[in-house]
Amino acid sequence: MSAIRDTRHGVTIHLNGRVALVTGGSRGIGRATAALLATAGARVGIGYRKDARAAREIVDEIRGTGGEALALRGDLAERTACEALVKATLNKWGRLDILVLNSGIWTEGAIDKMSEATWRETMRANLDSCFHLCKAAVPAMRRKRTGQILFISSTAGQRGEAFHSHYAATKGAVISMTKSLAVELAPHNIHVNCVAPGWVDTDMVGKALKGPLRRQVVSGIPLGRIGRPEDVAGAVLFAVSGMCGFMTGEVINVNGGAVLSG
Repeated sequence: MSAIRDTRHGVTIHLNGRVALVTGGSRGIGRATAALLATAGARVGIGYRKDARAAREIVDEIRGTGGEALALRGDLAERTACEALVKATLNKWGRLDILVLNSGIWTEGAIDKMSEATWRETMRANLDSCFHLCKAAVPAMRRKRTGQILFISSTAGQRGEAFHSHYAATKGAVISMTKSLAVELAPHNIHVNCVAPGWVDTDMVGKALKGPLRRQVVSGIPLGRIGRPEDVAGAVLFAVSGMCGFMTGEVINVNGGAVLSG
């Protein structure tokens, strides 16, 4: 039996017997989230698109500490891949209790120069995937009358982001989807919440955070540093744990105080 215990406050969080599927789980926020959920006792399906080596590493890491994990490859811009990930998780463990919708892409583009192909690519990867995954996962959760759906949005979805309007549009839509599904699925005891990170040190934004921009970004964060993947993973664990049994439709901001959005 695994659990995470806060020795200072005497609080224990455990997810024993629960099954989680984390998309984009081979790196960054997804990897940290998969590891933390496993530490708390969940069996974890780790969705990834192309980095098989990184996916194997996190699976081996989880198994090495006595946990259960499964690497699941698929391009989630495709409906069939989304359905296959959910089906594989159900086939392996017979249930799906936690769905963390973390996968996505972040590209740059001025609105007058952005191609339709770039726009569509971002919509499919960041938003269509959420639709297809939720559609595939909800029936299994509804049958068990329990479930946690956790979207990963962004401060970009709250305040916008110049030269990334396509990305910001998907992340704003994710917040609206959170609130809509929270009400729709509440009668089935399915909780739907969202974590909105600010700047986090990950592969996706690593190049952008080099040089002068990093100093500029840090200067705008009251806590004085860039976020770490583990900062976001902690918020995810809290949101899907029993400590949040009366919370649904909420957006948890993890941005060091940079964007104070209620």
